[in-house]
Amino acid sequence: MKIIRKLALTLCLSLSISGVASAQQMRVGHDAAPDIKDNVTHAYVAAFGSAVELATNKEIIVDIYPNNQLGNSEDRLQNTRDGILHGTIASLGSLAPVYSDIDLLNLPFAFDNMAAVHRVFNGPFGKKLAQAIEKQLPEIVVLAIPDTGGFFAVTNSKKPIEKLEDFKNLRIRTMTVPAHQRLLQALGAQAYPLAWSELYTGLQTGVIDGQMNPIPLIYRAKLFEVQSKASLTKHLYNPVFFLVNREFFESLTEEQQDILRTAAEEGVIASQGLGRISEANDSVELSKKIDVNTPPKSEIERMRKVAVEAIDAYFEETLSDDGLILLDEFKAAIAEANAKIYLK
Repeated sequence: MKIIRKLALTLCLSLSISGVASAQQMRVGHDAAPDIKDNVTHAYVAAFGSAVELATNKEIIVDIYPNNQLGNSEDRLQNTRDGILHGTIASLGSLAPVYSDIDLLNLPFAFDNMAAVHRVFNGPFGKKLAQAIEKQLPEIVVLAIPDTGGFFAVTNSKKPIEKLEDFKNLRIRTMTVPAHQRLLQALGAQAYPLAWSELYTGLQTGVIDGQMNPIPLIYRAKLFEVQSKASLTKHLYNPVFFLVNREFFESLTEEQQDILRTAAEEGVIASQGLGRISEANDSVELSKKIDVNTPPKSEIERMRKVAVEAIDAYFEETLSDDGLILLDEFKAAIAEANAKIYLK
């Protein structure tokens, strides 16, 4: 069945570009809505595409396929590796089956603020991470690590999360990511893996008490209709990755390759800017509909202590030797980034 789907996709894409021989087509897929002003992922790809087309005088045309038109994240990743697609936005979840050490990015309560996040992923560690992914997946090039909309918050229908003990016995939905499940269990909650498509109904019927996601996703999914509390715990930050087929990339001239890299960087700046605007605006709008609180710093530190202890043990069990080395470099980069104060 997968082979049939791939053949159908290849035929469809071939037909879609027939008659356009004068320009190099670059097909990029992602899972978000095609809203450049209100969706961080689409804003990233659109900014990248615009920059590439302008800089190459449309020698390269970037065709964007949003809303999982070309398959889910896992399918797009495989099709990009196979060269059926030229590029995709990949999540941690889609990368984990083929590069398990990506799990180290689920280090909890790591960042003090989003400025620190940007310093880490825009800096030397981001480059080392990209190289590690490319080593494991030699068919692709990591062009960028775009923003995703901000830190995870926790919503639920029972009580605000003000202290560590408030997690006790709450049934919290997670993705099917073992590190997320281990994290919630360490905090005292009951981790409840559930598909995104079933989340709203699960919250509405009380099968689960709550969930965790970045604020923009919470607001746009209208989870405030079935939740009454939101707590800005900032316990996780999960980036996404812009991956490009290596054979396609290396078929371009050196000048064109440099244009793609520059455009990818410009897209990151756009996604980070819109991410902060969306996070700030949606937090305000969410607070008009349900109760929103930020736990005291002392309680965040208590949460961080128990969570990191549990996740470090999990990492020792699951990460490769190279992954453990990269984890140490991740922690060092975070510590350096957290210590910096703007213009001080």
